Amino acid sequence: MKLYFLCFLLILTCMYPSLAQGSYENCCLKYNAEPSKSIKSRVMSFRIQETDGGCNRPAVIFTVALKKSRTFCADPQKLWVKKLMKKVNPELNNL
Repeated sequence: MKLYFLCFLLILTCMYPSLAQGSYENCCLKYNAEPSKSIKSRVMSFRIQETDGGCNRPAVIFTVALKKSRTFCADPQKLWVKKLMKKVNPELNNL
């Protein structure tokens, strides 16, 4: 019985660091200003950051194709953000 309890504690101890790492997310803490036209033309994709989990600010995170791919955060309520999202994903025009 003691052996099972020790094994159980060992498993919990090994799992704890992996659970603690999951609590830190890559969140947008502030919004960037509207980028230039040349940056907007290089946007490849975007993802939407919801306010659930560890992130407490809604945001749209755009990925820009440069020598290295870069990201920037934008306010989803801004008109330029909505237009850029529709440009990157034309399927959004039907919604």
